[in-house]
Amino acid sequence: MPYISITGLKPKGFFRAIQFWLLAIPSFEQARKSKGNQFCETKRINNYQCTLTAWDSREDMLVFFRSGVHLKAMKAFPKIATGRTYGYEAEQLPSWAEAFTLLQEKGKEYN
Repeated sequence: MPYISITGLKPKGFFRAIQFWLLAIPSFEQARKSKGNQFCETKRINNYQCTLTAWDSREDMLVFFRSGVHLKAMKAFPKIATGRTYGYEAEQLPSWAEAFTLLQEKGKEYN
């Protein structure tokens, strides 16, 4: 069953936003090219920069999650942004509205 990952991040100010984008753009490209990635899209919702990805498995997502520029971005995250993440298994991809609702209701919050 596919693994769905939803992230919503908000940079902590102008200079942190620059750092955020310097890591976010290559992280998105890394995700898009990673083994097992079925879908990868971004959207700005309520001042959050959100990503919605679907993976062949949770294991494929974790390989991406723990490697390359994404690992570097995660280490920098506490200094540059706040946000939420949520992942789950599902047969189909949620709409963006459904994804953002899930993120707000069930997502783990990071400050």
